Amino acid sequence: MYQWRKFEFFEEKSAGKAVIPSEVSGNIQCCSSGRGRIAVGCDDGMVALLDRGFKLSYAFQAHGTSVLFIQQLKQRNFLVTVGEDEQASPQLPSVCLKVFDLDKMQPEGSSTTSPFCVQIVRIFTNQFPEAKITSFLVLEEAPPILLITIGLDNGSIYCIKGDVARERITRFTLQVETGADKSVTSITGLGFRVEARVLQLFAVTPASISLFNLNDQPPRRHTLDQIGCDTNAVTMSDRLDLIIGRPEAVYFYEVDGRGPCWAFDGEKKFIGWFRGYLLCVIAGQRSNRDMFNIYDLKNRLIAHSMVVGNVSHFLCEWGYIVLIMSDKKVLCIGEKDMESKLDMLFKKNLYTVAINLVQSQQADAAATAEVLRKYADHLYGKQDYDEAMSQYILTIGHLEPSYVIQKFLDAQRIHNLTNYLEKLHEKGLASKDHTTLLLNCYTKLKDVEKLNKFIEDGDGHGEHKFDVETAIRVCRAAGYHEHALYVAKKAERHEWYLKLLLEDLGSYDEALQYISSLEPDEVGATIKEYGKILVEHRPAETVETLLRLCIVDQDSTKKTKNGMHLVMLPSPMDFIKIFVHSPKSLMEFLEKYIGKVKDSPAQVEIHNTLLELYLSNTLTFPSISQENSNERHDLEVGKFKQIANGSKIESKGKMNNANKDVKKDKDHIERQHKGLALLKNAWTNDMEQPLYDVFLAIILCQMNTFQDGLLFLYEKMKLYKEVIACYMQTHDHEGLIACCKKLGDSTHGGDQSLWVDVLNYFGELGEDCSKEVKEVLTYIERDNILPPIVVLQTLSRNPCLTLSVVKDYIARKLEQESRLIEEDRRSIEKYQEDTASMRKEIQDLRTNARIFQLSKCTACTFTLDLPAVHFMCMHSFHLRCLGDNEKECPECAPEYRSILETKKNLETNARDQNLFFQKLKNSRDGFSVIADYFGKGIVSKTTITSPESPQMNNM
Repeated sequence: MYQWRKFEFFEEKSAGKAVIPSEVSGNIQCCSSGRGRIAVGCDDGMVALLDRGFKLSYAFQAHGTSVLFIQQLKQRNFLVTVGEDEQASPQLPSVCLKVFDLDKMQPEGSSTTSPFCVQIVRIFTNQFPEAKITSFLVLEEAPPILLITIGLDNGSIYCIKGDVARERITRFTLQVETGADKSVTSITGLGFRVEARVLQLFAVTPASISLFNLNDQPPRRHTLDQIGCDTNAVTMSDRLDLIIGRPEAVYFYEVDGRGPCWAFDGEKKFIGWFRGYLLCVIAGQRSNRDMFNIYDLKNRLIAHSMVVGNVSHFLCEWGYIVLIMSDKKVLCIGEKDMESKLDMLFKKNLYTVAINLVQSQQADAAATAEVLRKYADHLYGKQDYDEAMSQYILTIGHLEPSYVIQKFLDAQRIHNLTNYLEKLHEKGLASKDHTTLLLNCYTKLKDVEKLNKFIEDGDGHGEHKFDVETAIRVCRAAGYHEHALYVAKKAERHEWYLKLLLEDLGSYDEALQYISSLEPDEVGATIKEYGKILVEHRPAETVETLLRLCIVDQDSTKKTKNGMHLVMLPSPMDFIKIFVHSPKSLMEFLEKYIGKVKDSPAQVEIHNTLLELYLSNTLTFPSISQENSNERHDLEVGKFKQIANGSKIESKGKMNNANKDVKKDKDHIERQHKGLALLKNAWTNDMEQPLYDVFLAIILCQMNTFQDGLLFLYEKMKLYKEVIACYMQTHDHEGLIACCKKLGDSTHGGDQSLWVDVLNYFGELGEDCSKEVKEVLTYIERDNILPPIVVLQTLSRNPCLTLSVVKDYIARKLEQESRLIEEDRRSIEKYQEDTASMRKEIQDLRTNARIFQLSKCTACTFTLDLPAVHFMCMHSFHLRCLGDNEKECPECAPEYRSILETKKNLETNARDQNLFFQKLKNSRDGFSVIADYFGKGIVSKTTITSPESPQMNNM
């Protein structure tokens, strides 16, 4: 023990000035502490209660003669004493046990201030014979139950258990030793061990140590050792181990026997335990002064040592160690704070001791880490880098890693830095920067083995202890692509795995194979990200992968109990961007898709995109641009032949006149054919709406001079005037007339006004077009579309046309008009004759008598007899053959009524202006409609009303 270091971790707090108050006049026989005060019992029967400043709170007479033992309870403010009272009779023993309630004082008016005595219990009875009490201990079980143990000099232990205040108690005896020599059998110490529900009692004699299991009935005794100790050299540790002090050593005992032994020489007057420290008062061998030592057994050091006077009592309260001397002086010793103790050790460079100290006293982790840091800094200053790093590693989680890393950035200490960074990752405290630094250390050291182990080790669940993205980036930058691939694949970082395969290794086939192995949603996301590279290097394979993704098959459906559940498929339009530099591959992809999927929700967008690709003039590829000049020449010759044959594809080149150098290669022509086929197939006659955007299609055709597409779209939209406008712009006269023949036939739903537009076109053309004009005049004349005067006025604007063009047309029209005039003249003469005859007949009816000569009834054809009725129309009837009140001739009345109805209808129509203008609009010759109205006397008829309400009806 002489090798143990001595320190002054404790200091005297009272400065030697504390003393038992003079009011305590008797000799102190016993003392106890608890609940913030100290209770002392004297040989005069008084009990004094002292506060923290060792001032007397109050004192009272507990026993008549003396107080032998005293104990302050912790759970309740009770004080239990054992003392001698004056004998009332020789038969009654003088020793008794008393329980005082310190919260209840004697009622006012009493002569003394004393607590209320709850109960007085006689210790010795007939069943429990009287003996000398050598030890005393009280255990508070569940209140109000107390277990009081009283050790005697004859080796017996009297036990009193129960509610002492109500005297509901039971008594029993425990026997340790039996013998005539009381110096060997007397009970010198007691100690309770309560662990879970097991209650045990240590009993110490000068010659043995026993353990009683109080849960057994009767309690069983087990001898732990055949050596013991004297009175006051017994205590219990905070781990509930029994501690005894003998001259040669201090012994620890557990339930199964002797434990550790510490060889501290000297007679142990008192043994105590305080906050993990062993307290020993060792009697002086040559003087009347004692030695007081405080041992730190865990760290094997003497925390405090000092020479004191003759110690009579020893206890702990208020966080202090209290020593009461025989002369009633009091010594208070308190522990220094942790900071002071550590400063003391740091000044002596005793960092190991400091570390052990903070760990043994269960200091917080931050305080421990600070001590470790200082120790590591000390070692670093001594250039002991390996040991310094071992200490820095212990601070991980509390010390900022940058503090350590900065110290070991030198290339010569890269091994230490690597070790530290590895530990950071093992504990899951590494950041992205730490991962980067560690991997850089591996690459600089070229330690492939450690690098492999680092990236392959996981936490048992397949997860890495480092930032995956950082590890991939560093390995990639250092050229360790295989390692980066391993990490990316294991962590399922598909974007990084593909980036390495495509951008660094050029493994396009492997990348496509990896993409195909992913889930459909992941396949779509990765192709969107890296599709441009794949299309550039593996266009056909990429297109096939996309088709498998976008087209449903048997593998992409899952059967359920209720039927088939379709997996949501991505739209081809989601992947348009990856073909930004490969329009030909896009065209191939979309063509294959629509060839297999007929009812796609995105078919309108797909057709729009295909139309743009088919009709684009800028879709060029290296293979096309590298064609030899002979192939180009053949293409140009073919184009000019098409123009000579009246091809509609080349017609737009004639519109600008200044740009006739139209050069379309074979691929362009083929794409235009595909575009026209798409326009027709996606808008058949049985479709109400096309499967593409019509207006976008028109814009594309106009931008790319695709006349065939324009003509088809205009015709489908019934925009006939735009159709002929296309021919007019290209001066395709033959196509223009053919189009009018097709679209201008009113019998088939055509628009006859197209011939008027064509005639106006030729009238303003400014060049000789006699042949075409004659043909147009043929159809105008056949359908009587325009009057001759309008035709002449229209054609007169073209200076290149001569009269010979219209001579035959005018002659025929004049002849036709002459025939019509002659027919009208004959009709007029006939109407005039009929009118004169009618007027003559009317005049005859008015002026001359009518002679009725019919001899038969017109109705029944029988001989006419009276009474008879004769009508002015020369019809005669029997009166019986006519109906009641019949005033009209039955034979002539229907014709008369028809004439009246016609007249009425004419008058009604004269008031219907909408009908008049509708006929005027729909008629080829509006003048004839007006003339017809005048001829029927409708327009010319007027009505003059009175001046008060002027009104005129013209129809």
